[in-house]
Amino acid sequence: MAKRRPSGDGMVRKREDGRWEGRIVVGHKSNGDSIFRYISAPTQKELSAKLRQLTEAYKGVDLTEESNMALSVWLDKWLDEYMAATLRPTTLNGYRRSLELHVKPYLGNKTLSKITAVDLRSFYRTLQETGRVHPRDRQSPGLSARTVHGIHTTLHHALKTAMEQNLIPNNPAAEVDPPKFNDAPMKVLTEAQLDTFMTAIEKDEFWHDFFYTAVTTGLRRGEICALRWEDFDTKQETLHVRRTLHKEKGKPLTTGDTKTYAGTRKIVLPPSTAQLLRERKKTVPTEWIFPNLFDPEQPIAPGTAYNRLKALLKEAGLPDIRFHDLRHTFATHALSSGVDAKTLAGILGHTKASFTLDTYTHTTGDMQKRAAEIVGGFLTDYLGEEMNPWQSRENTAAAPSV
Repeated sequence: MAKRRPSGDGMVRKREDGRWEGRIVVGHKSNGDSIFRYISAPTQKELSAKLRQLTEAYKGVDLTEESNMALSVWLDKWLDEYMAATLRPTTLNGYRRSLELHVKPYLGNKTLSKITAVDLRSFYRTLQETGRVHPRDRQSPGLSARTVHGIHTTLHHALKTAMEQNLIPNNPAAEVDPPKFNDAPMKVLTEAQLDTFMTAIEKDEFWHDFFYTAVTTGLRRGEICALRWEDFDTKQETLHVRRTLHKEKGKPLTTGDTKTYAGTRKIVLPPSTAQLLRERKKTVPTEWIFPNLFDPEQPIAPGTAYNRLKALLKEAGLPDIRFHDLRHTFATHALSSGVDAKTLAGILGHTKASFTLDTYTHTTGDMQKRAAEIVGGFLTDYLGEEMNPWQSRENTAAAPSV
């Protein structure tokens, strides 16, 4: 049996056509045979320079024979073997659909270990120019920067796993800057709008408790739909968030784990919410806190809750917000009321308080007005009314307009 050649070992030769060719060992097959990477150049000097770069790129790497699989094969393997156990079915299906529609047609047949940063940059440009699969009338043929950015994030993760499994020497996606995009402004109900919303749900006997709980806890839509009475501690006035409810197309409602490990949490309820649930428990005999109106043995479907929210907003003359914006509303007003970021992160199920702060660094007019009043009161106490710049503006004691 031939001696196993170490990774990085190479050779150089001059071909009959005058060009120079070199190769290095980049890994080994299961039987011990070497896996080579070949390179050529018109002169020996140029070849030596290329070989040095190649040797540096594969330094410390010992690829397996699976590195020769097509990118499409690896993406399927990555989803099925590495991601299926960690992602919710709806998220996994979203990844799979995005890769099938956009990545595989362009790069799927290319060998995994030969994907380069240049390939990815060209791919992203193509997606932004002509990447839309079924454009509607007057719709741009290209994908939005946000969508391409999401595809990059998925590819980056898949290629990072390939690198960790010794299938590629480095992650080419790490060398590429994805398209930049501006986040859509977060929609939050102001205090006045929130009062209007609370008045509107008072008139809806069936949905009142559901939306009151949503607004006062910041639970995600799937989390609140999945609540069971076993999750509510009447004495401690707490809710244990253990699961989420989701619906896949063509399939029945399914309960699953929360979005992250921090998503499984116990939250202390506001007294009014705890009392509401105590009273509700006397009249709702099913296992679900919020059962389906027409089939009480089943929970309210997330899609049904979404549709009812839209109808309530329209009836009340309120902005057309998403269900998730009720969560944003709760978080924003909690911060403006003095709840610290670490406590709020625990309530919302965020892994880190820094994420909570980054997400809610915006301010509403209500928050700015309250801040001005606080600062104005402090300066009056410290400097006196005549020297307080907030008080002297336009000879009025009101806070500056926002």
